[in-house]
Amino acid sequence: MENIKIDKSLLKSFKIYTQTNKTKATIQIINSFIPFIGIWILMYFSLDYSYWITFLLGIVNAFFLVRIFIIQHDCGHRTFLDNSKARAIVGYICSIFSTIPFHYWAKSHHLHHSHNGQLELRDIGDINTLTVIEFKALNAWGRFKYRLYRSIPVMFVLGPIYYVLIHNRIPSISMDVFKNEKWRLWLNNIILAVMFVTLGYFLGWGKFFITHFTIIVLFSVIAIWFFYVQHQHEEAYKQWKDKWDYLTAALRGSTYYKVPAVFNWLTGNIGIHHIHHLNPAIPNYNLKKALEDNPWVNQYVTILTFWESLKLASNKLWDESQQRMITFSEYYKREKLGLV
Repeated sequence: MENIKIDKSLLKSFKIYTQTNKTKATIQIINSFIPFIGIWILMYFSLDYSYWITFLLGIVNAFFLVRIFIIQHDCGHRTFLDNSKARAIVGYICSIFSTIPFHYWAKSHHLHHSHNGQLELRDIGDINTLTVIEFKALNAWGRFKYRLYRSIPVMFVLGPIYYVLIHNRIPSISMDVFKNEKWRLWLNNIILAVMFVTLGYFLGWGKFFITHFTIIVLFSVIAIWFFYVQHQHEEAYKQWKDKWDYLTAALRGSTYYKVPAVFNWLTGNIGIHHIHHLNPAIPNYNLKKALEDNPWVNQYVTILTFWESLKLASNKLWDESQQRMITFSEYYKREKLGLV
């Protein structure tokens, strides 16, 4: 697969969209946090009637938490607000709601952007994907573990819950650049624990934790699904470092997820993921404008609707020979014929 070549002037033109807008940012903060808090209160009192009402409200509120997390995500990219102190405060407050640590996660996410699709660093800030050759070399136990990891219940239910509630509590990345982030992560854990204990004490342990963890669980499933769709499509881009190209990784390695307008709003335009990877300094409220002004960029990207995206759940392995994702079924058919 040849790397994408684009005139540098076209790429530089995206810089205009990196301009932050305090009014737009303020409006987004208001129309994200106020509905979230209001629905949270409704969920809390709905437990006196039926958990199913609580659960349905939780689905809606999980999307508002995604919207809050996108604000955190933008602040981690040093965008959304021009003032660095205000940005840090807003990002940290968002992280208390999302439970995803602001500084630690932002740093790992920067690694994802700077190495997106690089096979050497696929386990940091990304969903680990084995190549066909690597899977073939595994013994029966190794294959079982990977198949379990990539199964739908683990990948889209248990995995997201583990990622948000456990993985992000532990400073597991041993790279030198993360040394100064470990104490921040432990401090974040302590702050969350104190807040949860305090709220549980005054609001009632059962009602508080059922309300809040219903939202967190649903939020984790939605967030991981969006991330999966953005980088696990069939025509994705995955290369070893010596052949890797940033521009190609941004466009071919990311999708344009064309969801209905309401979901695009709730998820902070993150479905316009190819432009986000082209320039992560573009705040989410400018992504739509950047796309409308530059439709040419869509010729290089995989465009998916929600219904089309469902089939991506079966993508399991990266086939270097064909430069695409394949299913386990396809792998075993080819293995049986001696083609892998």
